[in-house]
Amino acid sequence: MTSKSTLKSDKFPAPVYAETILAPNFADAQKHFFQALMHIHYAHAVMLTRQQIISREEAKTILTGLDNLDRAKIRRARYDGSVEDLFFFVERELIKLIGEDLAGKLHIARSRNDIDVTLYRMRLREEVWSLANDLAALRAELIKLAQANLKTVMPAHTHTQPAQPTTLAHYLSAAIEFLSRDIIRLKAAFAGVNRSPLGACAITTTGFPIDRELTAKLLGFEAVVENSYGAIGGIDYLLEAVSALATSAVSLGKFTQDLLLWATQEFSYIRLSDAYVQTSSIMPQKRNPVSLEHTRILLSKAFGQAQAVMTSVHNTPFGDINDVEDDLQPLVFSTFSEASRAIRLLTGSVSAIQVDREALRKKAAGSFLTMTELADTLVREEGLSFKAAHRLVALAAKRLPGVEASHEEIVSALLAVAEDALDRALKTDRATLINALSPVHFVEVRQVFGGPAIVQVSAFLARQKEIAAEDRRWAKEKAGLLVAFPEKIEREKKRLTV
Repeated sequence: MTSKSTLKSDKFPAPVYAETILAPNFADAQKHFFQALMHIHYAHAVMLTRQQIISREEAKTILTGLDNLDRAKIRRARYDGSVEDLFFFVERELIKLIGEDLAGKLHIARSRNDIDVTLYRMRLREEVWSLANDLAALRAELIKLAQANLKTVMPAHTHTQPAQPTTLAHYLSAAIEFLSRDIIRLKAAFAGVNRSPLGACAITTTGFPIDRELTAKLLGFEAVVENSYGAIGGIDYLLEAVSALATSAVSLGKFTQDLLLWATQEFSYIRLSDAYVQTSSIMPQKRNPVSLEHTRILLSKAFGQAQAVMTSVHNTPFGDINDVEDDLQPLVFSTFSEASRAIRLLTGSVSAIQVDREALRKKAAGSFLTMTELADTLVREEGLSFKAAHRLVALAAKRLPGVEASHEEIVSALLAVAEDALDRALKTDRATLINALSPVHFVEVRQVFGGPAIVQVSAFLARQKEIAAEDRRWAKEKAGLLVAFPEKIEREKKRLTV
């Protein structure tokens, strides 16, 4: 015979289920989804009326009831186990105002399944839009910094070793370009996210003659997820968004690591303003570039959380499943929050960078960084193959005491090894060979599209400004969608309730 206490424990929800699942999910829904849920209620009521599924009088009562819901009470409510989730809590409050029959009619031709995915998409599109704007603001700062450093020669590194001269503007342009690609990915993700699943119901739509395109337009969506099964079971819209974020976090992490290295005393290429550094509690001389350190960890957290989102949904069934729903959403929001914090902090740090142009110039002039151009000059002036010219310059370098040899010493060594290797003196005059070793000359002769020459980098930055202007137009257009859709709903409400 079953005891009374056992019967109590069999009643849903079990205390531990309420404590570990329902209560946290209720609080998350209050925080992230309540406003969107109300918009969905209004839009669905309008659509049911337009399709003559409910009468105008019924719609008027339902809409008035929704207006009269005590939103403050709903936002501050604590989960008590009397209902399963926020949806049922709001429904219960509506029943108190307009009765169960009319409140129940609002749920014709829909399910929590399509409501939930609609909520997720409505909130995610805001996150994607916001992150694209954060990246655009960072790009704008980098464009400013690049324009101020078109002539700032510096060493480019390969395999973490000094390799060839370039300019700071050319280096920054590489970051500017990947940021533009990041924004392209986020714009594509926004288009994928901003499609309405509403009307898919549980997974197979409904026998009622609903208008899915109408609710999509009322809620600010730009299209409908056509297949109802995919509308509920598909998760690619979320994966596309977090993948774009993860890609950006990795690239920005690499860039931030360079800035941290350059800010060390050993490099001293850049210096952050006092607003972005901290001192030590014991060492008064310290200037720790902590803003860049915080940027790095936040980017790593965002990348890790993006991976966690993808891992959480990996190998789950293709259909309605809790793994992609309430428990996952806070992680999605945290991922975007950490990325936004990092990018905004990096933008501020970049705006406070002071460049030591002289230190960069000295580094670019040393370490044999211009030897490639010296070999190229031999190819042009002496008619040698590049392989032969490469061999001559390498032999000259081996004769020198170290990488800090002067340009005159390098040329003298080259002239000496050339007579031994070629059985003749070089025809090229000494001044031309010395000029070939200038980092400024090295940069300026690289006029190839995408190269570091001022004319090429200037043209690139001009194109990036045009791209930035187009991205601003996109952001303004999408902001219009996100701001205007509640006004559309309000107009439809007034038309039905007046």
